[in-house]
Amino acid sequence: MIDSVPARHGWPQALGAVLAGVFAMGLVAGLGLLAAGATDLPGGAFPSVVAASVVTAVGGTVELSGAAGALAGSRAGMTVLPLSVTLTGALVIGAGFLRPLRHRAVAGAVELAGWAARLAALWLLALLGLALAARHTFRIPLGDGTLGDLADLFGATPEVGFTTDVPLTLAVGLVWLAGVLLLALLVSRGAPLPGRVLRARESVRPVSYAMVVLLLAWVALGVLAALGVVVAKGHRVETVAVVLLGMPNLMWLALTIGLGATWEGRVQGPFGLPMPKVLDEVLRTPDLSTLDLSALAARDGRVWWLAVVVALSLLAAAVVMVRRSPAGTPAWRHGLHMAVGLTLAVAAVFLLCRTEARYGLSVLGIGDLAGGLGGSLLLRPRWWPGLALAALWGFIAGFLAGCLPRTSRRPTPVAGPGARPHP
Repeated sequence: MIDSVPARHGWPQALGAVLAGVFAMGLVAGLGLLAAGATDLPGGAFPSVVAASVVTAVGGTVELSGAAGALAGSRAGMTVLPLSVTLTGALVIGAGFLRPLRHRAVAGAVELAGWAARLAALWLLALLGLALAARHTFRIPLGDGTLGDLADLFGATPEVGFTTDVPLTLAVGLVWLAGVLLLALLVSRGAPLPGRVLRARESVRPVSYAMVVLLLAWVALGVLAALGVVVAKGHRVETVAVVLLGMPNLMWLALTIGLGATWEGRVQGPFGLPMPKVLDEVLRTPDLSTLDLSALAARDGRVWWLAVVVALSLLAAAVVMVRRSPAGTPAWRHGLHMAVGLTLAVAAVFLLCRTEARYGLSVLGIGDLAGGLGGSLLLRPRWWPGLALAALWGFIAGFLAGCLPRTSRRPTPVAGPGARPHP
């Protein structure tokens, strides 16, 4: 039966989707920063910091700068994404993109492009406003000691501010939106596709959906663990801040470590990690530290259970993929699809979870711009071994799931141009 439901995806619907996404991201960022104590920042900086958090959440660039007169110097830099905010925006905007397209099996490429273009135009306007609002300057008090007296004497009170690189932020933000819309089309079973690519969904959609389910399941697992920490140990405010700002950062890092991937990192100075104490202990060394399962297990043997949880979650994701794939697909092909999907997912985690932050301060030669009165935080993956392990784990999980009895699979017929999507 041909679907006669008209498509309603004009400018009002686009405006509603964009505003809902921006509002949701701002709300999550604001509550997280509120729990983290950002309301104590001087000069009414809280709204600017919230805007900066939303900008960085979509890959935008926030530039840190410092000045302290001729007798002092400062340097700062930061590369970190608040992935809880990122995930919130992706889910809300993705849902807003798909909503007017529901009850459809097929949509023309021109129609989809026009709908996406309306969203993109309004998204760029919203992002421009956020980028212009994300700027502020802080004064850094040096206390009542010798450094404070010298700074007062010579007028060298240091300042640190942040601004946004507006053109780069708009460009990266547009790429982020395109990725969200494309992923929404790939994941949703009910989303319409152009007739020419209908067959591609047989192999792409099941594994895309399984990878999204895997990543979201790990975030949900982290939220449950956070609730357990609150019940057992308290720390409610700190835990809320972690959940609302960086829970995916923590849990997706744990997922890759459980796969056997290796990260390198270092923590120096006043920086702390919103992560388990054992992780901070591994990274708080003078030199670059290796972060993997064995390094963590050397301090807490329970970490080995992480590999077991990863294996079970991968097998469950593979079963989800197989159940959404056409019946009769050979096990080796399921393994290949899962290998490619997991490799791409881990590559995305590597890109998103990289972290680098530094701040240095020197007054009259006292202190060091690389350390001393400052600090640094670094976390980066070892790419190729991690991606190779992801491909291996993915193939094994997909192959095993494909070997399960046929009754565990659900056929997915290919819809014709006039068919309605399977519920």
